[in-house]
Amino acid sequence: MALLAVYFFWGTTYLGIRMALEAMPAGLLLGVRFFISGSILLLALRLYGWSLPSGRELVLTAFFGLLMLGGGTGALVFSEQWVPSGIAALFVSTTPFWMVGIEAAQRNGEKLRRSTILGIAIGFTGILVLVGPAAMGAGLGRDLIKGFLVLQLGCFLWCLGSVLQKKQPTRAHPIMSGALQQLATGFFVLPIMSLAPHHPVNWSSRGIWAIAYLVVFGSIVGYSSYIYALEHLPVSVVSTYAYANPIVAVSLGWLFYREPFGWREAIAMALVITGVVVVKYFDLVRPKAHALSAST
Repeated sequence: MALLAVYFFWGTTYLGIRMALEAMPAGLLLGVRFFISGSILLLALRLYGWSLPSGRELVLTAFFGLLMLGGGTGALVFSEQWVPSGIAALFVSTTPFWMVGIEAAQRNGEKLRRSTILGIAIGFTGILVLVGPAAMGAGLGRDLIKGFLVLQLGCFLWCLGSVLQKKQPTRAHPIMSGALQQLATGFFVLPIMSLAPHHPVNWSSRGIWAIAYLVVFGSIVGYSSYIYALEHLPVSVVSTYAYANPIVAVSLGWLFYREPFGWREAIAMALVITGVVVVKYFDLVRPKAHALSAST
């Protein structure tokens, strides 16, 4: 159920971010969102008697949250100033490729195999179909490339934080860890934003509702579900949310903003998702094959 919540709600947050950016600048949105959601969730959990992590675990949990939320989600928020929400979701669907690469770089991690390289090649072919023509042009093309590069940095930071969080021994409940990470991100980002050049906040009912939606369903429900799923499921399984999010995001982007989605975008999405499926299929089949050979 936690993974299904990530499948759906995180697909809707791409539209929520675009709407919220109409009300406030990207950095302020990031800090306000996670400060509010982290405060609400942490207060509620403490009232119910849940304990906080302490010592080294507390510091590492906060740091991994900054990697995921400050780096990963922060890159997404800033990139949606340049690219449509549906295209941003498609760029983020390369997340499983980064997961595989980071895992392969670990000392005892799974090394890259031909099937994995094939899946990555198929996925990045899809990205080239989408970004390639824009690289030859100007205007929106430059914004598209800038958004792609920023999002790939964000994907790397998100996956690095996820892998480190997964490997960290912890006594705290995963939802408590998620609350702490959100609050830590808010505390870190808001002071930095206070030093940045002033940007006006344009309050509107739609912007306020979008921020509220991101706080409740994107952060309190969505991120808590992600951390909970990460605690109880393999990283390779949790990262399959990359299948569903682009479909939800593209559909909502077209419905509310009539974001362009033609044959080139459809082919790119099909190639990226095919690449992810190839990588994940062999990730899931390989343990079964090892178990069968061991039993015989």
